Amino acid sequence: MVSPILVTGVGQRLGLALAKDLLAKGQPIIGTYRTQRESIVELEQLGATLYQCDFYQQDEVTALINGVLSANTSLRAVVHNASEWLPDGASESAENLHKMMTIHASVPFQINTSLAPLLKAGACPYSDIIHISDYVASTGSKKHIGYAASKAAMENLSLSFANALAPLVKVNAVAPALLLFNTQDTAAYRTKALDKSLIPREGGIQEFLNAIDFLLNSNYITGQVIHLDGGRHLK
Repeated sequence: MVSPILVTGVGQRLGLALAKDLLAKGQPIIGTYRTQRESIVELEQLGATLYQCDFYQQDEVTALINGVLSANTSLRAVVHNASEWLPDGASESAENLHKMMTIHASVPFQINTSLAPLLKAGACPYSDIIHISDYVASTGSKKHIGYAASKAAMENLSLSFANALAPLVKVNAVAPALLLFNTQDTAAYRTKALDKSLIPREGGIQEFLNAIDFLLNSNYITGQVIHLDGGRHLK
């Protein structure tokens, strides 16, 4: 029996694409989402086991963890994709920081700690935790300080849990820069964003899926961050 992979934030964009890709390969998926969308119905029809969970509500996080523990004897992996992006503002930056730390650090910490026994049980020969970080975790951001700080905390979790859960559980992070524009992004914004990379294009969803597949199939990588940035760090 194939152990499931837990993917948080499967309602849209990268999380949705990852869940569908894994399901198409015959991999059982447990997914979390906050907002009901048509995509959630689609994933349920494809066979995913889904939990509606607002990570800002501790009782819902606890219920999610208990639900996964009671319904499963093992896990193949956990992919922490759920994310929040809130613009920093002088009057609410502390509140924003607290929210983003909750989504990007506190909840992943709780899930990793609580589900570690299932991950160890699912190791064949290894299981995985993958944190989806961001390019700005290593550079900072003068406009989005809270977001960058919370993603840096997430990357640090990769280091700590890699140490704590070795050798059965590999723990890594993927840090994208520009993979997929939003539909509302203006032409001017897109031009400015593309100019920041040596490879001036969107990375694309497939690049992300390739990175996840690479980590899941590695037998020797742990405690690392894969940067999908198109060479942005060199400009």
